[in-house]
Amino acid sequence: MIPSLSGRGSRPRLCFVSYRHMSRFAMPVLDEYASRAEIEVIDGSFDAAVDAVRERIRQGSTDAFLSAGANAAVLRQTVDAPVATIKLGGFDILLALMKARHCSDRVGVITFGRTIPELDAVKEMLRIEVAQYAYRTPQEARQCFQLLRREGFNVVVGSSIVVELAEQHGIQGMLAYSLSAVRQGIEDAIELARVARLEAGRYEQLNGVLHNLQEAVLAVDRDNRAIAVNPPMARLLGRSRQRLLGQRMDDLAPELSLETTLESGQEDRAAVLRYAQRDWIANRTPIREHGDTVGAAITLYDARSIQEADATLRTQQRSRQPTARYRFENLVGASPAFQRACATARRFARTDLTVLISGESGAGKELFAQAIHNESARAGRPFVAVNCASLPESLLESELFGYEDGAFTGSRRGGKRGLFEAAHTGTLFLDEIGDMPVSLQTRLLRVLQEREVVRLGGTVPIPVDVRIVAATHQPLAELMRERRFRQDLYYRINTLHLPLPALRERREDIAPLALTLVQRCLHRLGSERDAGRALAPLLGRLAAYDWPGNVRELENLSERIAVFLIQFDGQAEVDYTGLRHDCPELYAEHGSALSAPLRGINPDVTANHAEPPPRARLHDMLRETGGNRQETARRLGISRATLWRWMREADAQRAAALDD
Repeated sequence: MIPSLSGRGSRPRLCFVSYRHMSRFAMPVLDEYASRAEIEVIDGSFDAAVDAVRERIRQGSTDAFLSAGANAAVLRQTVDAPVATIKLGGFDILLALMKARHCSDRVGVITFGRTIPELDAVKEMLRIEVAQYAYRTPQEARQCFQLLRREGFNVVVGSSIVVELAEQHGIQGMLAYSLSAVRQGIEDAIELARVARLEAGRYEQLNGVLHNLQEAVLAVDRDNRAIAVNPPMARLLGRSRQRLLGQRMDDLAPELSLETTLESGQEDRAAVLRYAQRDWIANRTPIREHGDTVGAAITLYDARSIQEADATLRTQQRSRQPTARYRFENLVGASPAFQRACATARRFARTDLTVLISGESGAGKELFAQAIHNESARAGRPFVAVNCASLPESLLESELFGYEDGAFTGSRRGGKRGLFEAAHTGTLFLDEIGDMPVSLQTRLLRVLQEREVVRLGGTVPIPVDVRIVAATHQPLAELMRERRFRQDLYYRINTLHLPLPALRERREDIAPLALTLVQRCLHRLGSERDAGRALAPLLGRLAAYDWPGNVRELENLSERIAVFLIQFDGQAEVDYTGLRHDCPELYAEHGSALSAPLRGINPDVTANHAEPPPRARLHDMLRETGGNRQETARRLGISRATLWRWMREADAQRAAALDD
């Protein structure tokens, strides 16, 4: 029983349950304790007494109960409440027998439960005949009286129920209890009430905490009886908190029983169960005091709320996750090969199929992967990239699939989710997949087929909704023949194939790319120099170079050019002499097309005032472009102003020749 705290701080509330004979006998003692306790007296036995006690438990009006003999035994067995017992001692029996011998030399003794062997040793001293009988039910007590009457006994010593039955059978009855036994019983009841109030205080504090929780929570004692229930759990069980407290969970809701937790003392977390036509995630936890399990608690989480919270959490994490920054609008290039690649990638973006991007290192495979993601229905969701060639096999496996707590030495406490989980609902970009170890290719294939991942050290599959974009510079067909790449994985990732052209295959895009990259770097360095004018003398060399590192190499070189140019901020002209040291590849004598003129461009031309090409070549270029001076300047790798100067100088030379 969980007593009410409405009377906390006042006198303990006791209920004395007995027959009228015992009540009258104990009345003087009850009056003595009027200042220390509120004592209610109830006359009744067995079923009537149990009903009265249960009513007071339901009302929460009593802290502890006091009774004697059979009543006390029955109450302790049938109700969940503190019950103090007025104990029948041997000395009390002896005093009652001494009193009874004045009435008869033959005395019967009827006790609850068992007889008292010690009486046989002292009855000779009392010089009376003593017959002992024991009972457990009212029917057995009546049978004891019939035996005594048959044997001619006229005096009986026992409890209040015995005295009551003696009167009904015309036999004189004497109470075997003493007033000192009553006093001790009241003291015991007061102590039980004090302990009950302390426990009630703990339970009330616990209920106060649970009251503000949104999850459904219920706690039980070591007997699997409810001691704390919060409002969500009460609503789920369809009963008030007062009606739930003290009830066994096996009777209330067997599906939620904590019997196993009480027996094992072990936690049971994240168990999925079905109750009240809803799915729940249940945590069962033991309650311990001084190392012993004294109770248990169950917490139910609504599966729908968890799904909503998961979606919210993933949304909030997007800002902290790698995102796709590039779109198709950010990709620079007007060459036919590049435009074909962009058009194909845009088509692929409208699907949710796996894409394999192939091309040389530095050709822009990740930029296209990001653009495809941002053009797809998954735009705004996570974009997670991993380079399969940059991590050791053991580390790559844990990064991709995650791991549980304690999966390996040095693992993060609590485990870690992998990149597949991080990319849930978004895109996972597997760069350089051709360099992935064969042993991991098998695991990757299973994840792509089943769309679920099992963490290292774990056993539970975790569903993932991820679009895969893979990229490689390796010849996968050749790797398959050498058994260095799984054929089934190749056909799994090669659903849509996007080949990217190398930079040397789209030389028309070199100039605008270099202009964009150099201008961006100059701006970042705080320079206001016009990148177009500064790059004009170098465009011929840039267009002629083979660019084995593709766009990545061009970006690297553009950074160096920008750093070189900022030293001339505030100066009208740039001295390109030092560029031979900063960018030696532009002036290489071997290994590139720059060792000789290309497309009519003189590789020694590095400044606006450099010597013009021969008259015949300049005029040929003008004829090829139909007199388009802008196109002629572009092909020559010079600015329009330089072209105009060269043309004026050529005209002047022609006029001088005519004068001669």
